[in-house]
Amino acid sequence: MDKKQTTLKDIAAELKVSVSTVSRALQGNPRISIKTRERVLELAQQYGYFQTKYITPFSAKKINAVGVIVPSVKYHLYAMAISGIEEVLERHHMQIIICQSNESYEREKILVKELTDIGVAGLIVSLASETKQYEHFATTKKKKIPLVFFNRLCEEVVSDKVIIDNFKAAYDATQHLIAVGCTRIAYIGGPEKLQISETRLSGYRAALQDAQMAIDEKLIENTDFTRDGNLSTARKLLYSPDHPDGILTFSDQVAIGAMMAAKERGLRMPEELAIIGFNNEPVDQLLEPTLTSIDQPSYEMGKESAQLIVDRIADFDRAVTRKVLKSQLVIRNSTNRNRS
Repeated sequence: MDKKQTTLKDIAAELKVSVSTVSRALQGNPRISIKTRERVLELAQQYGYFQTKYITPFSAKKINAVGVIVPSVKYHLYAMAISGIEEVLERHHMQIIICQSNESYEREKILVKELTDIGVAGLIVSLASETKQYEHFATTKKKKIPLVFFNRLCEEVVSDKVIIDNFKAAYDATQHLIAVGCTRIAYIGGPEKLQISETRLSGYRAALQDAQMAIDEKLIENTDFTRDGNLSTARKLLYSPDHPDGILTFSDQVAIGAMMAAKERGLRMPEELAIIGFNNEPVDQLLEPTLTSIDQPSYEMGKESAQLIVDRIADFDRAVTRKVLKSQLVIRNSTNRNRS
């Protein structure tokens, strides 16, 4: 085929697809599968189509929208954060495109590519629990696409970030368990290598060390965030001969799994087992006993993230900002051993 005469029809005929499919693929239309888009782009480059037309795919095309990728919108924290993001973007006459990674690294990579391909003005992301590599975010930086991480983040990528002080939150929560008389305190974290979970683990360890309490590695477990995973991890701890009398958990959902296992085991809460969650979800007040939890300012987290992305869109080369918001331990009956 003469590279100087390549047309959309030539590419379509070679791949046995319609001309409209080729056209949409070259425009980065999300209706076209990634596999097809990659085949079209590969052949178009091979045949010199872009040299002929003096264009490059997805060049300089931007839409007035910000892509938001979260692990799951069913988590109260992310639902509230999205509301905060939307409030700020609306003030700046921008739209929001909400995507769920469902805790999947592979899906997160696909979403980042698809959102950048359609030309979003920026990305606001909370990492999937499976994500251990960050090349897809490094690519957005190279393309000068504004990027903000919130709640779950990676230190390997230089970008604006919005978090709470997870070390201090876990430290204070562990201190509370010590103060109410717990002597064997466990930690149930998220998947190994998830940075936010490791930071909270460090806070837990530091609190035990400062209280001159031994750190028993058998009391440190990880869960995959599934309902069955949360329950089985808690069972592993609570059915051991020398079970813990206090547990700090990564999230309220993990804490609920621990409460279910405790009731199954016949342990009284908080007398025999005190439990603390993270996120302070509305359901915490409906549980029996009500759940002590660390409240994160999720709505403010969303607002701060959106303002940072707006500022970065306006000035890509401005200094990187790291916002650390305050959290609060909300004490309820799952740890309150002094209640009447």
